[in-house]
Amino acid sequence: MPYPYQKIGAAGVEAIKSITSSKRVKVGEEILPEYCHDEMPEYGIFQPDLYVEAENTQEVSAVMKYGYDHNIPVVVRGAGTGLAGGSTCKYGGIMLSLMRMNRIFPVDRKNQTITCEPGALLLDVQAAALEEGLFYPPDPGEKTATIGGNVITNAGGMKAVRYGLTRDFVRCMEAVLPDGSIVNFSSNVVKNTTGYDVKDLIIGSEGTLCILTQVTLKLLPAPKCSCTLVMPFQNLESCADMVPKVLDLPFTPTAIEFMERELLEIVKRTLNKPFPAPDGGAVLIVMYDAASPEELEAACDTACDAALENGALDCMIADTPERMESVWQVRGAILEGMKADSVAQEECDVVVPRSAIAQYVKAAKKIGLSHGIRVEPCGHAGDGNIHTELLRDPGMSDEEWKTATHASLTELYAISKKLGGQLSGEHGIGNGRLEFLEPFLGSRMIRLYKSIKLAFDEKLVLNPGKIVEYHI
Repeated sequence: MPYPYQKIGAAGVEAIKSITSSKRVKVGEEILPEYCHDEMPEYGIFQPDLYVEAENTQEVSAVMKYGYDHNIPVVVRGAGTGLAGGSTCKYGGIMLSLMRMNRIFPVDRKNQTITCEPGALLLDVQAAALEEGLFYPPDPGEKTATIGGNVITNAGGMKAVRYGLTRDFVRCMEAVLPDGSIVNFSSNVVKNTTGYDVKDLIIGSEGTLCILTQVTLKLLPAPKCSCTLVMPFQNLESCADMVPKVLDLPFTPTAIEFMERELLEIVKRTLNKPFPAPDGGAVLIVMYDAASPEELEAACDTACDAALENGALDCMIADTPERMESVWQVRGAILEGMKADSVAQEECDVVVPRSAIAQYVKAAKKIGLSHGIRVEPCGHAGDGNIHTELLRDPGMSDEEWKTATHASLTELYAISKKLGGQLSGEHGIGNGRLEFLEPFLGSRMIRLYKSIKLAFDEKLVLNPGKIVEYHI
């Protein structure tokens, strides 16, 4: 194996400046601390040797080729909003920012697609589509994330129940391979069986196989109207039992979320954001999109009747922007609220079969109690993706916290696997979950992952030490 990597020297710095611009290159202490980690510094703080901002595909290709030829690691960064320690320079080297590559091209109405560069923000892409009466459905919680980051992590979000994941909306992409080659995966066609489906392998590869430089995304007609239902239940079990019943109804929901009362109280107490349902131990939030008011009314009436028949304490309808905002702003503030209510946080985002949600949540809370930490699960009931937050309270030492979280995570992942789930539903593996991957998947699958990595990157210079790790 090619470890140890080479350090970039003065000649290398000048070479990168000649490829790009001296104004877009930072070295050593010039590099801001925020570029040493993502949104989870707990998963590693690593100093790049050089930080460079690329403005086009040719610059990306040239920088990557320099790293490849000189055995220098290259890590790509977008907005840095990841939650798995994925876009960090674990072995030093070059951090390549694509934030300047943020162009959004005019919507292709005939093909109902939009093409953009990886640094374009999700919210800007959604706005550009909406201006043309079209809709880009993937809707992860962090709207200031980049499209490139969304694609390379296969971002999900609350609307995956009805519309699917980012993968379901990628038509084609341009990318740079680790040796600097510029390639295209698929084209702007609706179906394609031409050879291996490498495009879908790249989506979700967390920047370990290639560098995305342009992507074309499928759009849908924008829904004409939408509504949110709030269904409080006496307890989590009855709340979770309602999920398959909602999915059995004639109208497909856009999103189904669940929250326990304890979380709602945390958001209210720490952020002064009260939730509009004062009763019940758990609440189910159901969103519907529709093409007409009549269709929307029928969907809401049917869901409310079913909820009340199955133990809901009430079924409140939020049918104006203001009412819907009062619901979703609380859901969106959960992470912020938990940060304000604890000294530190750790998270796993397992995904389990929908039928196992209540069983997992009950087990997760017991696991937390057994190790002396609070565990607060919440998340996407419609697809079984449960964000399980581990909260550190005052008085716990660093060593106690480290030991308790590691033991808790080990048990949480074991429960997920036992229930037929997976290690991560949307945040990915990165560096933060690397140690748990092989025990979860098994050694044969890890060997396959390593073979895929080597097929793209035989020198292991692109984002090394993420998803799979090599040792000499």
